[in-house]
Amino acid sequence: QLRFVESGGGLVQPGGSLRLSCAASGRPLDYYTIAWFRQAPGKEREGVSCITSDGSTNYADSVKGRFTTSRDNVKKTVYLQMNSLKPEDTAVYYCAARLGSTCPLTQYNYWGQGTQVTVSS
Repeated sequence: QLRFVESGGGLVQPGGSLRLSCAASGRPLDYYTIAWFRQAPGKEREGVSCITSDGSTNYADSVKGRFTTSRDNVKKTVYLQMNSLKPEDTAVYYCAARLGSTCPLTQYNYWGQGTQVTVSS
């Protein structure tokens, strides 16, 4: 069973940066597309980014140009570098996985427990 542990969340001022990590265990990541989602209080879960096993990426319009996702299959870790953070980026961030080589921002099967990101002055 594929499992994830997210880390790197915290409190940051608007305009600041954070890097989230998603450490996997249980199976190799090689055949999985990994995504980041977020959910703010009172809002639906939103797909933020995804990355295929060969490094192709996809981003939500709300984060394009500010967020970058990357992966290290040897370390079984996926990263989300978040720059120019805004208060509206405040949410619990989750990583998730799906088998295959496509990179949608919906329909993932394996989920982490989430890490809180708060952007506030």
